[in-house]
Amino acid sequence: MTGPILEPALLVGDHVRLEPLDPRHAPGLAAASADGEGWRKWTTTVPTPDGVPAEIDRRLAEHAAGRMVPWATCLPDGTPVGMTTYMNIDEPNRRLEIGSTWLAASAQGTEVNPEAKLLQLARAFDELDCIAVEFRTHWHNRQSRRAIAALGAKQDGVLRNHSIWRDGTLRDTVVFSILREEWPAVRSGLRARLGAA
Repeated sequence: MTGPILEPALLVGDHVRLEPLDPRHAPGLAAASADGEGWRKWTTTVPTPDGVPAEIDRRLAEHAAGRMVPWATCLPDGTPVGMTTYMNIDEPNRRLEIGSTWLAASAQGTEVNPEAKLLQLARAFDELDCIAVEFRTHWHNRQSRRAIAALGAKQDGVLRNHSIWRDGTLRDTVVFSILREEWPAVRSGLRARLGAA
């Protein structure tokens, strides 16, 4: 798959920079992974600090194969605090998922996530002409479910026994989406959260 959806894009806001993922982000992302030890949570797939370089390589390989657009989530000064992607890209049907997202504990509950999602959604809807953007999370990851709902996404349903999790348990996946016609209201809500006009 080729086209503008896969082109690396630097997305810059007041509180966050989404930089096309690069191996140079590894030291900062390892420190971000260690902050709060999110990799210890059984409902997430945050890489361990030592596993960050391999995860960067995996995401870059997915990008090269046309299946993912990966970013390093950075503070305005360039300090990496997490990762995010476009994934499950369905270009013919103009759909994608924003996922494989994680943040250092120190960045959670700040303006970083809502502004990152504002930037990603604006690119998806306003530049790439998507008709729907999905979000997916583990049924038991209540923090993630609340955060996705707070963006303005609506729950579509639950995919029961959707995947075999790394510990061998079966994951129920909760699917949310934002539709193109919902985007103006979602954008206004995110801007209000950020104190922007």
